[in-house]
Amino acid sequence: MTKLGVITDGISRDFEHALKALVAAGLEYAELQFVWDKEVGDLSGAEIAKVKQLMDVHGVRASSVSRYLFGRLSVLDTAVGDPAHQREMEALKRCIATAQTIGAPLVRVQSFRKEMILFGGGGFEAWIPTLHAWDKLVALLAPAVALAESEGITLVVETANSGMVNSAYLARKLVDAHQSPHLRVLWDPGNGLYCNESAVPEGLESLAGGYIGHVHVKDQRVSIRAATIESCRLGDGQMAPMLKPLAEGLKREGYEGVISFESVYRPEGGLFEDGFRASVGLFKELFG
Repeated sequence: MTKLGVITDGISRDFEHALKALVAAGLEYAELQFVWDKEVGDLSGAEIAKVKQLMDVHGVRASSVSRYLFGRLSVLDTAVGDPAHQREMEALKRCIATAQTIGAPLVRVQSFRKEMILFGGGGFEAWIPTLHAWDKLVALLAPAVALAESEGITLVVETANSGMVNSAYLARKLVDAHQSPHLRVLWDPGNGLYCNESAVPEGLESLAGGYIGHVHVKDQRVSIRAATIESCRLGDGQMAPMLKPLAEGLKREGYEGVISFESVYRPEGGLFEDGFRASVGLFKELFG
């Protein structure tokens, strides 16, 4: 049976309110990103215990601890072990401890800040000032992967608009570079719109063979030339024609992880919770 959940702060940062709403909507899994007034990983021991208690009371399981780890750093300005990198490693340790306490199998990481052109050929590689950025990314994430291995947790690197890994194609390349079962892909096909990658067939074909560790689903309208993303109700945006083939493709692939609805749509004059309620029915119909 498909495992469906939601990123809870897409409903509300009031954690118990979000849990009640996701249960009422027929979902079972909570992905933690911002809880109350804190980013996950900054919660105190007492607050983590409260999170676990509330999930137990409402019969909800944790899918992922999803902090913006490494996402605010530039690979060009960061070195393994420098103060900025060490701060993120300490935050990762806190996130892993949180995940272990609440029973989440995954911790999300980001792939540093995006550098636009990473590879070249036909002579153009001589004109790419960031040609070694990819190798730097692999090296910077190596300590995080090693920590995950030692702690028995799986990291999922998100295909993020602002990250070095913004496509399924690059996500697979990064996983292959590390050759670790403790690094998988948090695939957000909606983010692929902003790098002109189709969810089906391109994204799904890139990640076939067990690369997917977690999935985000949302809908939006993007304009790369205007540097604009507009969130919308599920089924009303550019993901609409790909949603059913995506759901069918994940089932054919044998994906057994959680599919999280990323509720980032807020109707004019309304709340993010209103956007959640406007979309969750179709989400369940398609992916359930």
